[in-house]
Amino acid sequence: MNPIVVAMRRPITTLMLVAGLILGGVFSLKKTGIDVLAAIDMSKVHAVLDSIGMGAEPKGEKEPSHGEHHKILVSSPQAKDVTLIQEYVCQIHSQRHINVCALENGYLEEILVQEGQAVKKGDPMFRIIPVLYKARLDAELAEARLAQLEYNNTKRLAESNLPVVSKNEVALLEAKLAKAQAKAQLAAAELDFTKIRAPFDGIVDRLHEQLGSLIKEGDVLTTLSDNSLMWVYFNVPEKRYLEYMTDLHDDKADQQIELVLANGNKFPYTGKIGAIEAKFNNQTGNIPFRADFPNPQGLLRHGQTGTVLIRRVAKNATVIPQRATFEILDKRYVYVVDKDDVVHQREIVVDHEMDDIYVIKDGVKVNEKVVLEGMREVHDGEKVHYEFRQPELVIARLKNKAE
Repeated sequence: MNPIVVAMRRPITTLMLVAGLILGGVFSLKKTGIDVLAAIDMSKVHAVLDSIGMGAEPKGEKEPSHGEHHKILVSSPQAKDVTLIQEYVCQIHSQRHINVCALENGYLEEILVQEGQAVKKGDPMFRIIPVLYKARLDAELAEARLAQLEYNNTKRLAESNLPVVSKNEVALLEAKLAKAQAKAQLAAAELDFTKIRAPFDGIVDRLHEQLGSLIKEGDVLTTLSDNSLMWVYFNVPEKRYLEYMTDLHDDKADQQIELVLANGNKFPYTGKIGAIEAKFNNQTGNIPFRADFPNPQGLLRHGQTGTVLIRRVAKNATVIPQRATFEILDKRYVYVVDKDDVVHQREIVVDHEMDDIYVIKDGVKVNEKVVLEGMREVHDGEKVHYEFRQPELVIARLKNKAE
């Protein structure tokens, strides 16, 4: 490559090489007896070389010395009332969801409802033609009319001036008439089973049979859901179950229960615990809870899913910022500063985890000091200089997670 091009691309390196060559020539002349250095101001030469050397250093910030530390910020745990939120995946059910079945055999003559229609209690839904029960009703009605005629004639003869029948015969015919009328009423009731009516207010589901189908007794025609009150089922771990029962025993059962739907929106009505099952699932360690939610607008339907949020207030809970903790082998620790300003590593037990804070069950107390910032600059057993910040101010400005 051309030396001129090299000199243009690397001017500092070129100047240092030229200066070295000049100094080498000067010292060579000095050995031959010619003192060239006497005429040169060496202080200026050194100044030039120093400026060249400083210009060769890369630009950037100066690295801190080994004795320099970042500022260590210390605060204390705070005792405050905390609203705890527990989330559970749930299944939503109607309080009444039944199969509407045929009670008699026959042909499906009428379908008086549509899929998704709201019906009232007693509204007709289906009508079935049972040839056998219609014929039986006609026969029983004829027998009842015959018994009525026999009874009327016998009674008239018994009440005449020349009685030709006894009172016992009249009583027997009266009993025969009552029996015939009862059989006719039974046949009418059996025939009425072919008219299927809504047993309660609800919403009609998909129709399982079409008009004209041959129906057998017990066939499912559709399902009916009462969505006025929804039952929401979710599984609760044993620990949370014991907490709930403790609060219930201490008259702290005013827990707010909310429902988050599949689209992330909250259901506008709050619920309450309606039932707890009798036993735990030994495989999962959970026990099913049921929360009851009013559904006046009909937004919830049978079979939906969502997330139950249980909010409860923990009184005077000890809280610390998450960023004041660190984790080692699935355990949480903090650095505690004692009265002699010496740092000690201490394990803590977390009771609840929230967005930016931990609710502490054991490990630190409210009047102790913990390292909030600069944890990487301190070591267990060393004395530190720190700045203390009030816990109320720290908690109010939290935005960061734990390190």
